[in-house]
Amino acid sequence: MENNWQYYARYALKGANKSNVFFKTKMFKDRNFPIKIPLEFARLIDKRNKDDPLLKQVITPKTLSKSTSFSLSPLEDEKYSPVAGLIHKYPNRVLLIASQVCAIHCQYCFRQNFNYVEHDAISNWVEIQNYIINDVKINEVILSGGDPLSLSDDKLATLVDNIAHIAHIKTLRVHTRSAVVEPSRITRKLVEIFNQSRLNIVIVLHINHAQELSVQFAQKIIELTRVTLLSQSVLLRGVNDSIEVLTELCLSLFDLGILPYYLHMLDKVKGAQDFLVKDDYAIQLHQQLKSNLSGYLVPKLVRDSGSYSKDWLL
Repeated sequence: MENNWQYYARYALKGANKSNVFFKTKMFKDRNFPIKIPLEFARLIDKRNKDDPLLKQVITPKTLSKSTSFSLSPLEDEKYSPVAGLIHKYPNRVLLIASQVCAIHCQYCFRQNFNYVEHDAISNWVEIQNYIINDVKINEVILSGGDPLSLSDDKLATLVDNIAHIAHIKTLRVHTRSAVVEPSRITRKLVEIFNQSRLNIVIVLHINHAQELSVQFAQKIIELTRVTLLSQSVLLRGVNDSIEVLTELCLSLFDLGILPYYLHMLDKVKGAQDFLVKDDYAIQLHQQLKSNLSGYLVPKLVRDSGSYSKDWLL
């Protein structure tokens, strides 16, 4: 039973009371963005360490920013949605909101206030399919959310198959945090869906700290033999804003066959101000990474300004 990802999803820590009891603390508070921590992730946290880098990502922020530079929707994705459930910022690719559910609620999540009710790719598939078919410049589809891996294997298989039937789509990119924080989600059926697709499958794994790379995750991820594995991280104060942590992360990722891809500056969503790393320090860290690592192991330092392309800080 405990190898079943749906079991873990059902018994995730939800709310301040359960979280405080589990971690033997009083630091969790119920606020607008609900607390949600999968058990597989929670068990990687050192309960004796109030500064544990995994704990810091899910614990209630100490302060709420009144700064006008932090907003409910920092990327304003809704502005780029010609069809409900689809975001089209870049000419050759579209992003689908495949699910409103995620296995974990990271307190810096830039989509924590997103209107998922009106933007659901599954229920709007006919309109989305027609939109993609009628624009042959689109050759890549990105699945995001929430987290696309919160869909059942059957629903995900149907969606992937529907996308594969659009002739001019060559690449399917899947952005996921769930595969990392809940590695039981990497089922045999999921592996088959991705390994057997005619599409070029790219999985971008959201990983912020080497401590997140559990033994179970390492055992599961190697089963994706026909998939390009990339990582993206968010630079977070008190979590991974040191050269030692970032160097270890990049090396540990490569040991698992995952290429470091993006190191994101924080998207300024309200409530996330405690995680903010200043630009000059971020650039300094990135320069040190270049000295420590081979070029192919250095992720691009970027900011998503909500426009038609990401901004490189270097």
